[in-house]
Amino acid sequence: MLSFKYLKDDARSSLVVFLVALPLCLGISLASGAPLLAGILAGIVGGLVVGALSGSHTSVSGPAAGLTVIVLTAITTLGDYYTFTLAVFLSGLMQVAMGLLKAGKVGDYFPNSVIKGMLAAIGLILILKQFPHAIGYDFDYMGNESFEDMDHKGNTLADLLFSLKGINIGALIISSLSLFSMIFWEKLAKKGIKFFQLFPGALFAVILGVVFNLFVLPSIGFALSPEHLVSLPIDGFNSFMDSLQMPTWSAFSNPAIYKVAATIAIVASLESLLSLEAVDKVDVYKRNSNKDKELVAQGIGNAVAGLIGALPVTSVIVRSSANIASGSRTKLSAILHGIWMLLAVILIPHYLELIPLASLAAILILVGYKLATSTLFKEMKKKGRTQLIPFIITIVAILFTDLLMGIGIGMVVGFFFVLKSNSYQTVILVQDKDQFLLRFLKDVSFLQKPKVKELLNSIPDEAIVAIDGSTNIYVDNDIISLIEEFVEKRAALNKKVEIVKSSLALCPYFKKEA
Repeated sequence: MLSFKYLKDDARSSLVVFLVALPLCLGISLASGAPLLAGILAGIVGGLVVGALSGSHTSVSGPAAGLTVIVLTAITTLGDYYTFTLAVFLSGLMQVAMGLLKAGKVGDYFPNSVIKGMLAAIGLILILKQFPHAIGYDFDYMGNESFEDMDHKGNTLADLLFSLKGINIGALIISSLSLFSMIFWEKLAKKGIKFFQLFPGALFAVILGVVFNLFVLPSIGFALSPEHLVSLPIDGFNSFMDSLQMPTWSAFSNPAIYKVAATIAIVASLESLLSLEAVDKVDVYKRNSNKDKELVAQGIGNAVAGLIGALPVTSVIVRSSANIASGSRTKLSAILHGIWMLLAVILIPHYLELIPLASLAAILILVGYKLATSTLFKEMKKKGRTQLIPFIITIVAILFTDLLMGIGIGMVVGFFFVLKSNSYQTVILVQDKDQFLLRFLKDVSFLQKPKVKELLNSIPDEAIVAIDGSTNIYVDNDIISLIEEFVEKRAALNKKVEIVKSSLALCPYFKKEA
């Protein structure tokens, strides 16, 4: 339920999220091959529609970098952007159905080590990707999370090296001032000085960047040129209204529409569920999101996005993390950020174009630092290799591929360690001279079949054998088949196998008949 109890905190954090989201929306539009305003529209929908219906207190939705390749390919395949938005509309309906069918429980199966690795990786990506923008290298779009650049001519590491060869002194001055002012601001806010608690440091950093670029840097010959500033494809209310377009309804007969819609629905839902798991981990108040409600909210958001010509939306980790780091308390912050975006692009687009990209890069670098702190790495190291290895592999995989591919690799590794830990001491073989007892200590699934087979094969032919599963609730049929084969093999050797049974046993195979 929407609450205005923490309006002060939510309003402050919403301004920071707005500043972060604006260039990201534009960058993702550019990378997706969509009209530039489509990303802004998606950001507005993510705030006003999804924010109002969300099942999360802290999640912020908008166009996602993880969908750029899918969107670009789909627009090319379908041949027209407004045919593509019909697929976005249909994907929203599919997501609503997923939420109503309680598909949100899928999010509960993501290993904790992978989610923590994703958070750390996003933090490192923000630092690595925004550093070039902080020193004036603005050739890759803001918001790119992939290792490879949009034009496939560079990558994260190459951009870092190239940026160092052509440092823009003006951008470096602005990003440094912005970063240090935010750190200083946070320290004063923590000391309880009210003004610094009320006014967000990120907004001050942006204002400082604008002032310096307008009045200080020109006097020393380092003023930033337009390519280093925010650029908006809009000129007030009329051009904004002209950008709102319905999808091409006649494309309903095109079977490719439904394939694209299903792809967007599945990928957007997975990214949203991953984001929810991640933001719940860093939520200061340790609240749990309603995942089914979130899927419905995302679905309604995408249905609306398709109707007005916007890009598809998902819950986005970067914006959500910035929201939490700025002190958000409720989902009112997400709604307000959508309102600020709508008002700003209609009423003051030319003033927004005074904002240096270097200031915005500094904000994202600070968010990245908070996500990838050394404390997180130390915490995962303490938990042992079964947590540390999937954590590290997820980070490396995301850094050198993209978010969804990296998560997929991390999930495979994470599940391997989960299965390994779950199979630990499920079954033991005890020996006393020539007597062997195979005992099941807990429920045995087919995943333990190799272990059970190995232990049975290790028993000498001359041994006296007993098998005890009388305390188990469940023993998989594959395991029972192994036992029966073992019994038949022993019978051929004229050796009996005792199957320990109990009248209290819950597993039928080990239940003693009355």
